[in-house]
Amino acid sequence: MIEKILSALKAAGAEMYQITETKTESSELFFIRRSLDMQRKKNVCQATVTVYREFTEDDKRRMGSAAVQVQDSLTREQMEEMFRDALYAAGFVKNEYYELYGGQTADAADEDAEEDVKASAMDGKTLTEIARCFTEALYAEDTEKDVFLNSAEIFASVTACHIINSRGVDVSYRKSRVEGEFVVQCTAGQDVETYQDFAYEDMNTDALRRKVRETMEMTRARAGAVSAPPAGTYRVILKGACVETILSYYVDRSNSSLIYQKYSTFRTGCDVQGGEVEKDRINLTLKATEPYSMEGIPMKDRELVKDGKLQLIHGGSRFAYYLQLEPTGNYRGYRVPAGTVSLEEMHGEPYLEVLNFSDFQMDSFDGHFGGEIRLAFLYDGEKKIPVTGGSINGNILEAQKKLVFSSEMQVEKNFEGPLAVCLENINVAGNQES
Repeated sequence: MIEKILSALKAAGAEMYQITETKTESSELFFIRRSLDMQRKKNVCQATVTVYREFTEDDKRRMGSAAVQVQDSLTREQMEEMFRDALYAAGFVKNEYYELYGGQTADAADEDAEEDVKASAMDGKTLTEIARCFTEALYAEDTEKDVFLNSAEIFASVTACHIINSRGVDVSYRKSRVEGEFVVQCTAGQDVETYQDFAYEDMNTDALRRKVRETMEMTRARAGAVSAPPAGTYRVILKGACVETILSYYVDRSNSSLIYQKYSTFRTGCDVQGGEVEKDRINLTLKATEPYSMEGIPMKDRELVKDGKLQLIHGGSRFAYYLQLEPTGNYRGYRVPAGTVSLEEMHGEPYLEVLNFSDFQMDSFDGHFGGEIRLAFLYDGEKKIPVTGGSINGNILEAQKKLVFSSEMQVEKNFEGPLAVCLENINVAGNQES
């Protein structure tokens, strides 16, 4: 399909472009309870084509762009018409001028193949084998009657990605992954359900088993929770994906796009925790989950924050060009080392430990975070009870002074880091005590 696209781009008069072609083969399984309800296989080839247009307006150089999705079923003539329309549309996008990433050819890039992107244990296995292994892991913990998996989906896939642009980039790679979702139902007490999704790029079957087991325990506890915690200020423990969400503030704020547009005041060498830190200092490394970014920039692990100090401004080629920095590519993954305090030690004082939110969010512009509580455990120093309802609301600019990370770790597709983080003096909206 690449040759057909290149021919159509030339005929359309598009001199600057980027082509990202993906060929994905997948095996998809759909379950109702423990029974396989449907199975299907897909083989899809498509491409995202971005055309660029340089022009001058009010004596200023501008760069416009427009992207289109191209299917392999389209004729060259249909592609040419799409690219002409995109080139016209690009004339209405009036960004400051920038240059596309001018990278390596495939042969040159192979010489610098990124060692940080580790080989996956999925490599060499068929999609059927991968799907079977994760199916076995998914249902290994489904052994009880009153709490069970009522539905699940598993998608195993391998994607071949080929990236070309008009400035010499020509690189490719293959990536295997498995992703899916499941719903756990508990019929003891209240009839409740908990939804979970998952994604792995290695054979993390033990991690999936642990996620299912914890979700079952969580759902059973949720069935017994009948009231919200009393409103007040709490020492809050957040677990799982919430830890990644909290730390995303530092990844987002150090991105070149936010810095150039002055949404972030982060600068290399600045103290991202504000200097008045009483407990854990943040250490964070950007993970190369693919050998190349979507612009064809070679990816490698990069230290982002060391002992609370920013080491790097990261991002794609456009804003790197504006800031006169090296383009690093846009990262999707990061890792943080384990803390020194165990969960057992965290549980030694009164706390509100939130296990599940309806939606937990971090606002990277002002640092506010919060969410509605679906399940939490409230410990008052004597007894621990499950609670549901209410919400938490905090700001990382205050909470970051007293962050404590657990010594226990978690591993997900895009995050490797502490299983839990403890935050102090967090506002909780709940039942109003008389």
